[in-house]
Amino acid sequence: MSIQQRLAKLNPRQQEAVRYIDGPCLVLAGAGSGKTSVITSKIAYLVQECGMSARRIAAVTFTNKAAREMKERVGQMLKGKEGHGLTVSTFHTLGLNIIRGELKTLGYKPGFSLFDPEDAKALLRDLMNKDAQVDAEQINAVQAQISQWKNDLVLPGEALSHAVDDDQHFAARVYEAYGRHLKAYNAVDFDDLILLPVALLQRDPEALARWRRKIHYMLVDEYQDTNVSQYLLVKLLMEERKTFTVVGDDDQSIYAWRGARPENLVTLGEDFPRLKVIKLEQNYRSTGTILRAANTLIANNPHVYEKSLWSDMGDGEAIRVVVNRHEEAEAERVASEILTRRIKERAEWRDFAVLYRGNFQARLLELKLQHYQIPYKLSGGTSFFSRNEIKDAMAYLRLLINPADDNAFLRIVNVPRREIGPGTLEKLANYATERGCSLFGACHELGLEQLLPTRAVERLGRFTHFIDGVRRRMDGGDAIHAIRDMLREMDYEAWLYQNASAPTIAERRMANVWTLIDQLEKSMQRAPDETGDENLASEDTETDSVEAAISRLVLRDILEQQAEEDDSDRVQLLTMHASKGLEFPHVYLMGWEEELLPHRNAIEAGTVEEERRLAYVGITRARRTLTLTLARQRKAYGELMDCIQSRFLDELPDQDLAWEGRADKEDPDKKQARGKDALAGIRSLLN
Repeated sequence: MSIQQRLAKLNPRQQEAVRYIDGPCLVLAGAGSGKTSVITSKIAYLVQECGMSARRIAAVTFTNKAAREMKERVGQMLKGKEGHGLTVSTFHTLGLNIIRGELKTLGYKPGFSLFDPEDAKALLRDLMNKDAQVDAEQINAVQAQISQWKNDLVLPGEALSHAVDDDQHFAARVYEAYGRHLKAYNAVDFDDLILLPVALLQRDPEALARWRRKIHYMLVDEYQDTNVSQYLLVKLLMEERKTFTVVGDDDQSIYAWRGARPENLVTLGEDFPRLKVIKLEQNYRSTGTILRAANTLIANNPHVYEKSLWSDMGDGEAIRVVVNRHEEAEAERVASEILTRRIKERAEWRDFAVLYRGNFQARLLELKLQHYQIPYKLSGGTSFFSRNEIKDAMAYLRLLINPADDNAFLRIVNVPRREIGPGTLEKLANYATERGCSLFGACHELGLEQLLPTRAVERLGRFTHFIDGVRRRMDGGDAIHAIRDMLREMDYEAWLYQNASAPTIAERRMANVWTLIDQLEKSMQRAPDETGDENLASEDTETDSVEAAISRLVLRDILEQQAEEDDSDRVQLLTMHASKGLEFPHVYLMGWEEELLPHRNAIEAGTVEEERRLAYVGITRARRTLTLTLARQRKAYGELMDCIQSRFLDELPDQDLAWEGRADKEDPDKKQARGKDALAGIRSLLN
C-alpha cells in the first residue's frame, strides 16, 4: 500500500498532522483517537514523500511495548533499505545510545554496568549504614529524592544548595558519595540514562553538534509524561532545526508522582512560538455515552487547550453505577456478573477488565474469581526473577561462570555481610580501572596491598578464595552439588532471616532460591535434548552445561516479562495507572468512593485534578459497556468503616447513569428485569 493510500484512510485532522513538517507540531490526541497511526504514517511520509533518510529520524516513547508496537507498524510500511537506520526506542534507550557514543567524552570505559533500582538501593544501603543504622523506609526516601534531583537535572555537587531541610541535606551528602561510587564502578543508574546525555549536550557544543547532525526529525509519543530532563533532551536536539512532532494528551497525564510534568505542554509553546497545535478529537474506541461521561468529568479540570472527544459509533448502553453493601459484596457482584454476562453475550474472558485504584482491591476479587473458576490475569505482580533473593543467587551464578562480571561481583561481594565497605570497593574499582582488569581479578593482585589496609585485603581475599573454591568443585564434579554447598557454607539462609520482617518471609525467600537451583538442575538435564545432536551433547563438559543452563535461565526471565503481555483468554485485573494505553469491550471500575478515588493522599496534598485524570483514563478504556462499583462499607484496620461515594460520580452526566442498589435512583422495573436476567444466566450455565 502506498503512502497516499494510507493517508486516504486517515481522517482530515490526522492527515493534517502527518503532512505538517515545516516546523514544531503538537498533536493533542484524545484517548482512542489513533495517535499511533499518525506517528507511524508520519515516519513513512517523511521517508517516502519527503525523501528524508530513515537514519535521520528518531521516534521515542516510554515503554518497550509501545516502542516494539511502533517499530512493527513502521516495518510494514518501510520495506527493505527504506527503513534502514531508523531509531524507534524508549527515551532511556536513546539516552543509552548517546552515552555509548560519547563514552570517552563522559569519562566511562567500554562495558559499563547499568544499575537497576535494586542494585542502586544496595549501594545506598551500604553508604547510609556508614553514618547510622537506617531502615528500608529511609533508604527508599533517599533513593526517591536522588531520582527526583536527577530528573530535575540537579547534579550531585548542586544538591546541597537545593536542600530545604535536614532530610534533604542528608540525601544530598549521600547523593554526592553515590555518584562518586557509581563512577568508580564504571556504572550508571536508570535516571543517568537521561541526566548524563542532557548534561553533556548542555556543556559540550561539539557533542551537541554531532547529535544534531545525526537526528534531523524527532517524534515523541505520550509527551505529557515527559519530565524536566526528557523535555530538555528533546529541546536541545531540536532547538536548531525546530523539526519535530510531539503527541500527547494533558487529560491523560497521571504520572506526576514519578516526575512527569504535564506543564511541559505549556512550556513547549513558550519555547517554540511557531508551534502548530492539531487536535485529534474523533474517538474510534468508545460509545457516545462513555465519551460524554469522560468529557463532562474532565471539564472540571483547567485546560490550556480545550478539546472534546466524539464518536460516530452511537450512544450504546447507559453507564451502570452499582452500590454494594460492603467490599465483599462488591467483589461477588463483579465476579458473578462477568460469569453470566460472558454466557449471555457469548463473550471471551479477555473481553472483560476490572480496574481499581490500588492493588489491595484485587485480593477479594481474586478469591471470588477462583470460586467461580474464572481464569484471570493479575497485572503488576512481582516477577520471580525480580525478587531480591533470586537476583542475589543469579549474581553468584553469573560470577561463577564469568569472574569478569563486575556487576555481579558488586551485588554479592557483601551479601551476606563480609564487612567490605563502599570505601574499599571504590578504591578497588579505581585500582582495577588503572590495571585494566576486572574487580574479581584485581583482588588477586599483590599491588592491592599497597592501596588497601591489610584487613580489607584479607576480607576480599577470603571472598575470592571462596568463589575460586566453588569454581574448582564445579569443574571437578557435580556442579549443582557445589552450588548447593556454596549457599549452605556462606549461610545465606541466616542472612535472609536477619533482613526479613518475619521468619515466614525469610523461609519463603529461601524456598525461592532452592526452586531456582532446582530449575537450573532440570535445565542442565534437558540440555542434551535441546542441542538436537546426541553426539555433540555427550561431549559437553558439565561446566559448559552450567553456563548454558544459566543463560537459559536469563532467557526465561526475559520471556517471563514478555509473557506479561500475552493474549491468553483471561479476565484482566489491573490498576487504572497500568491500564493506560489499553482498551476492552467491557470494563468494571471498582471503588468509586472518597479517599479511594480520589485517593486520601491526593485530597490531603491538593492533587485531586490528577485523580480526576486517572478516573478519565479508566472510563476511556471501555469500548462497549462501563460499570462503576462502590461499597457502603469497607474494612480498615480490622473494622468496618462507612464510605462516602466519590465526588466524581456527581460530576458525571446524570441522564447517562443507571443506578443499582440505591433506592432513590433505581428504576423498580429494571431491577426486576435484572433479577430475571441473572436467573436466566444461571440456568444457561447449568445447562
